Amino acid sequence: MNTKVYVPVITAFDSEGRMQPFRIRWEDGEVYKIDRVLDVRPAPALKAGGQGDRYTIQINGKQSYLFFETSTDQSGPVKGRWFVERRDIGGK
Repeated sequence: MNTKVYVPVITAFDSEGRMQPFRIRWEDGEVYKIDRVLDVRPAPALKAGGQGDRYTIQINGKQSYLFFETSTDQSGPVKGRWFVERRDIGGK
């Protein structure tokens, strides 16, 4: 079983309006630099549930997924949230 974990992400926007994540802070406070964004596409989080833009990223040479879930209320100040899929050990 996997769990959706919302995480803070340091992000920039280019002149075309594309979002580029640079760093991610895990639940324990550890900050990881994103080496590269390999791919961006709309995709579901099949293991934890949810839908959004799936960023295929590389951190310390390892590939992982980072999702941006767009808020349903685009008139408010929150446009969306970042999440990752955490693998739960032992069915917890």
